[in-house]
Amino acid sequence: MGDILHALPAVTALRKAHPAWRIDWAVEPRWRPLLTSEPDSSPQDAGQSETRPVVDRIHLVPTKKWGKTPFRRETLDEIRALRADLRACEYDAVLDLQGSIRSAVLARLSGCRRIVGEARPRETPAKWLFTERVETAGRHVIEQDIELAGAVAGDLLTTAAPALPVDAEAEEWCSQLPELKDALWMGQPVMLLHPGGGWGAKRWPTDRYGALAEEFTRRGAVVLVNAGPGEEDLAAEVLAAANGHASVVSCSLPQLIALSKRVSLVIGGDTGPLHLACALGKPVVGIYGPTDPGRNGPYGTRFRVLRNPESRQDHTRRAQPEAGLLTILPREVLAVSAELMMEERQARQRQADPPVEGLVWDARQS
Repeated sequence: MGDILHALPAVTALRKAHPAWRIDWAVEPRWRPLLTSEPDSSPQDAGQSETRPVVDRIHLVPTKKWGKTPFRRETLDEIRALRADLRACEYDAVLDLQGSIRSAVLARLSGCRRIVGEARPRETPAKWLFTERVETAGRHVIEQDIELAGAVAGDLLTTAAPALPVDAEAEEWCSQLPELKDALWMGQPVMLLHPGGGWGAKRWPTDRYGALAEEFTRRGAVVLVNAGPGEEDLAAEVLAAANGHASVVSCSLPQLIALSKRVSLVIGGDTGPLHLACALGKPVVGIYGPTDPGRNGPYGTRFRVLRNPESRQDHTRRAQPEAGLLTILPREVLAVSAELMMEERQARQRQADPPVEGLVWDARQS
């Protein structure tokens, strides 16, 4: 999810620079709603619209499913069918914005002679599958993706706000969500908490999210806790720690897009829903531990990041929270949240487009 959201600004910029180009995307089926809200049965070559704002055709690539049964006849048949489908499109260039061995192999399956990727991709062996290797100077992955996209035609692209699809059913669901509906009618700020994350080392403790929720509620806000797939227990722990001063929301990806548009502030760790909020231009507070916010932290919106400077970059999938992450206290998150809310209020009062600002906060300071 995060990889797609980080790549969207680059592809959106490429689309704006070359509106007549055909731009397709290969994606895992579960992340399809980030690119289109059209039903699976809709024509693949539908073109851009409110429901498919950036790409023309979408190739579904269920690599997660294939990985579980790599040698089954069905899996091999599906891979052959995808290969034939990709080659039939006769692409002029394939852009690998993920930089993994898996994505590079997929690029090769297309049969395209021009495969553009980073000179120093996330997974080093992937570079040997690229026909063009681009040296990127940006620190953040979004900046790197912009440089990669610009290399396709030699463009000097600038970051474009990513366009996400509009799902009418999800919008209606969100408009009828009782907690949100009542809060908006009363003019109360709505805080959306995301306690989940890819692995335990990135997750701020649930009892601290609970304490934060209780204090937000005491100050007049409405707190919603996102229960992503497989994260229902985490959300329940937050609710228990908050002594009931929050509501758990389980929703689909289209519904999460609709919900994120309407909240006042989003708080979470290095996780896809936080990057979704950034893509939608919502103010966010990122609570970071073993991952580098300079490379994959909040971007393109007003934000604050809390991270202990002694935290070391480590992508080992440990179960327990990273030590530096544990030094970040609820009162510090509350303080930077209040700053962001004040900035949003002042921006609305000025009725002007707010500047893009960010601050990496020293978590050891009170």
